[in-house]
Amino acid sequence: MVESWLMRSSGDAARARSTSNGPNYNSPNPNPIPNNLQRKPQKERSSIREQTRPKKKEEAAHSHRSQSPTPVRHRSGVFCSLCRRQFHSTTPLKGIWKLKDEKETLISSLFKRKFQENDDLGATPSSNIINDKQENEDIGPSSKNDIDMQENEDIGPTPSPIITLASSPSTRNKIDLNDLPSDPSDRPPITSYHPNQIDDIRRAYLVKKAFQPRGHDFKWTNYSSGRRRFNVKWFDKYHWLEYSTKQEKAYCLYCYLFNESVGNKGGRETFVSGGFCNWSKPGVLKEHVGLVNSIHNKAAQKCENLLNQKRSYDANEKRRNKERRIGNRYRLMGSVRSAGFCLENSLPFRGHDESEKSLYKGIFLSVLKLISVNNPDIGKYTLGKAKKNNKLTAPSIQKEIVDCYSKEVTKMICEEIKDDVFGLLVDESSDVSLKEQMAVVVRYVDKVGVVKESLIGVAHVRNTYSLTLKEAIVSLLADNHLSIDQIRGQGYDGASNMRGEFNGLKTLILKDNPSAHYIHCFAHQLQLVIVAVAKKHDGVKEFYETLGMVVNTVGASCKRKDMMLEAKKERVENEILAGEINTGKGLNQEVSLARPGDTRWGSHHRTIISLLKLFPEVVEVLTFIKQDGETFQQRSNASGILSYFESLEFVFYIHLLNDILGLTNALSKHLQKKSQDLLEASHLISGTKRALNHLRQNGFEKMLANVTSFCEKNNIKMLDMAESYGNKRNRKYVVTNRHHFEVKVFNTVLDMQLQELGSRFSEVSTSLIENMSGLNPCNSFAKFDISKIVKFSEMYPNDFNKEERGVLTGDLSTFYHTLKEDDKFANLTGLSDLARVMVETGKNETFPLVYRTLKLALVLSVATATVERCFSKMKLIKTDLRNRMGDEYLNNALICAVEKEFFCKVKEEDVMARFQAIKNRRGEFI
Repeated sequence: MVESWLMRSSGDAARARSTSNGPNYNSPNPNPIPNNLQRKPQKERSSIREQTRPKKKEEAAHSHRSQSPTPVRHRSGVFCSLCRRQFHSTTPLKGIWKLKDEKETLISSLFKRKFQENDDLGATPSSNIINDKQENEDIGPSSKNDIDMQENEDIGPTPSPIITLASSPSTRNKIDLNDLPSDPSDRPPITSYHPNQIDDIRRAYLVKKAFQPRGHDFKWTNYSSGRRRFNVKWFDKYHWLEYSTKQEKAYCLYCYLFNESVGNKGGRETFVSGGFCNWSKPGVLKEHVGLVNSIHNKAAQKCENLLNQKRSYDANEKRRNKERRIGNRYRLMGSVRSAGFCLENSLPFRGHDESEKSLYKGIFLSVLKLISVNNPDIGKYTLGKAKKNNKLTAPSIQKEIVDCYSKEVTKMICEEIKDDVFGLLVDESSDVSLKEQMAVVVRYVDKVGVVKESLIGVAHVRNTYSLTLKEAIVSLLADNHLSIDQIRGQGYDGASNMRGEFNGLKTLILKDNPSAHYIHCFAHQLQLVIVAVAKKHDGVKEFYETLGMVVNTVGASCKRKDMMLEAKKERVENEILAGEINTGKGLNQEVSLARPGDTRWGSHHRTIISLLKLFPEVVEVLTFIKQDGETFQQRSNASGILSYFESLEFVFYIHLLNDILGLTNALSKHLQKKSQDLLEASHLISGTKRALNHLRQNGFEKMLANVTSFCEKNNIKMLDMAESYGNKRNRKYVVTNRHHFEVKVFNTVLDMQLQELGSRFSEVSTSLIENMSGLNPCNSFAKFDISKIVKFSEMYPNDFNKEERGVLTGDLSTFYHTLKEDDKFANLTGLSDLARVMVETGKNETFPLVYRTLKLALVLSVATATVERCFSKMKLIKTDLRNRMGDEYLNNALICAVEKEFFCKVKEEDVMARFQAIKNRRGEFI
C-alpha cells in the first residue's frame, strides 16, 4: 500500500520496489497476504487512525512521520502521489499519512489529480498516462523496512501505480500566445503544452501563418551536382512550408501542430523535429504532401477544421439558431467600432465605475451607447438588451479587439515590405512607470515609390545592453515575418550601447549582415553641435545659464506668468492704437517663455525668440521680484539677471545666437522629414555650412545695427565701438569694443560652430554618400555618374551578383539617355521624387536593377525623428492615471495611434474575422 503512493520520475518502469516473495496484487492468482499485512477489523482500524492521524489537516497533507523505528530513504526522482512532493537520495521518509478506507475513493482521488497542474512536480500532461504494457507488473514492498513500516498501517488492496515523468515547469504554466516562438527550431513539441491550451496555441500559429522569411539570405550547400539553396518560390507553392533562419532547415507547420494525432509515418519527423535541408531534392516537398488521404493532408484538414468553427462540435446548434448568430455579429460590430474610435483618438477605454448605476462608465461604453442609439440594428442586441455573459464589453474582450486592430496594421506594413529591403531605426526611452521601452521603426519604399517610416512594435527591455536590444529586435522582426538579413541601413543616436565599435548594437548587426550600413542620426548630431559650442565658449555658456535662470524665475508661479501676459496684452493694445504693428489672423498671439533643454531639438531657438518678444515684460516681472521677492535668493537672482540684461554682452549674444540657431533650426526641421533622403540631407548640411560662413564674412555690420536698435528701444546703454574694452587701466592688453565683439565673440563662435559641424557630420564625406551622389536627378541628371553608381552597388554584395553588375552598367547608360529627354523627369528635386515618378511611368519594371539601386539609397535613414514621435505619443497614451497599463496593450495601442494612415484602412470585417479566429468563441460572429 505504501509503495502504491510512490511514483518514479524516470518513467522507465511502472513497478514499485518488491521482494522476491512479495505479494502480487495484479496477477490472476495473487500470493496470500502475510499476517502482519492483513486488513484489521474496523474497530481496531479506527483506533489506529485516531492515534496516527495528525490533528491538523494542513499538517497532515504534507507530513511524513513514520511509526516504524527504522527510517527509509527514497531513491532520487521518486514522488509521493498524495502531496506530490519529490524526495531526493538524502531525504529520510519519516512517515506517510494513511489514505481513506475505501479503495474506490483512493483510486478516484489519484486519477482526479492525474492532469492537475503542480509547479513542484512539473510533469507534462502526456506523461501521466499509464502504459498498457505496465498494467500487469508486480507491485509490493521492496525490503524489510517497507514491511515494518506497514505493520501498523491500514492495508488494503493495492491500486495500480501512477507513473509520472518530470518535465519543464514552464510547459505546465499558462503560455502567453503573443510570446510563442516564431522560428520553428525554437518551438517545443506541441504535446508539451497543457492539453487545455493546445488548441489555442495551434490556432495562434495558424492565424500567424507559417514562418516564411522571404528576405533571408539563404545558405548555400555544395552537392555533387553543384551549389544549391532554398528557393523562395517554394513559399508560394507550399503555404505550410516554414524556414528556420537559425538552423537553415525547412519544416511543416501543419504536421507540427498535429504531430501526435495523425502519426509519424512517411518520414514526417523530418519536417517536424529534424528539419529538411536537402535542397538538391525538391521533389521531397511534393512527396511529403502525398495523396488525398496522406498524413500531411489529414493534418491540413484538422488545421482547417480548427479555424472554421462551422465544422466544430457545436456547429449544428449554431446553424439552427440564426438569430443568435446575427445578434453576436451586431454586438461585436458595436464593440469594434467603439474600440476603433478610442484607438484613433488615443483615448482611455475604461471608467472608474462601470456599473449600471454609474453616470460615467468610461469612453468605450459611452461611445458604444451612442452607436447603439444611432444604429437600431446594433442597439437591438447591445448593452442592456444582451445577455450578461455575452455583452462583448469585458476588459479582456476590449484588449483582444485592440490586439486585432494592431495585428491588422502591422500586417499591412509587412505586406508593403514583404521580401524587400528596409532600414532600421531604434531608440529607447522610459515610460511613466519607469519601464525601459524600445521602439522599432522600419524605413522602406512602398509599392508606389514613396519612402515611409512605420512603427512595427514597442518592446519592454530589462536593460539597455546591446545584446539584449539585438535579441528583442530579432524577435520582433521574426514575429512580423521579417529577417535581419533584409536590413540595409541602421539609424541610432550616439549612445555607446548603440554605436559602439566593439560591442555596440550597430556592430552586432553588422556581424550578421555586412550590408546594414550605420548612419548616426543627423538631427541628434546637430543638437550636439549646439551643446558642444555652449560648453566650450565661456560667453555662450554664461548666456545659456542665464537663459535657464530667466525661465525658472519668471515661470515659477502663476502670478508671475499672469503679470507678464497682462503687461504683454497692454503693450500690444498700445502699439495697435499707435499703428506700430499690424493686425490680422495669426498675428499678435499669446506667447510664453519656452523652456530650453539639451535633448530637445530646437528648444534653445524657441526660448530666444520668446525672450526677444517678451523682453520688456520679463524685465518688469524681474523688477517686481527684485523689490518684493519672498526670499533673499529670489531677490538676488532677479538682481543678477537684470544687471546682465543691461549689459551689451547679453544683447550681442542673444542676436548672434538667434541668427546662428535660425540657420541650424531650419536644417533640423528639414532633417526630421520622413521623406528626406541621405543625399539631400548632405546637400542641406553643406548649404548650412556655406550660410554660416557667409554670415561670418559679411554679417557683423548688419548684426551690429540690430543690436543698436534693440538697445535704443529698451533703454540699454550702447557702447562706443572705438573705445577700449574692459578695464581702461590695464594697458597691457588694450583692445577696442569692436575688436572684442567682432573677433573674440562673433568670429570665434561662428568658427567653433563650423568646426563642430564638420567634425560631427563626418558621414557627409564618406564614400557611401559620395557614390550615392551619382544618382542625383537634379537639373535633368546633371550630376549623374555611372561609375559612382556601380561603386555604390558594390557596397551591397548580397543584392547584386557578378552578372547583374555587368548588366547594371548598360542599364544605367540606357536609363540616363532615356530619362534625360523626358519632361516628366525634368524638375525632380531628389531621389524620393525619382522613385515616385519611376513607378508612375513604369520605369521601375523597365530598369529593375536601377530601381533596386535607388531603393538601397532611399532606405538609409537620416534621423530618428519618427522614433522620437512615437515616444511623444506614448506619453499621451500611458499617463500617470494609466500607469498600470501592460506592455502588450501599450504596444498595440501605440501602433494604432502612430500609424493612422494604415489604421484608417483597416476594415471592420477583417478585425471581426481575426477576433473569431484567435480563440474558440462561445458564439459565431461571421
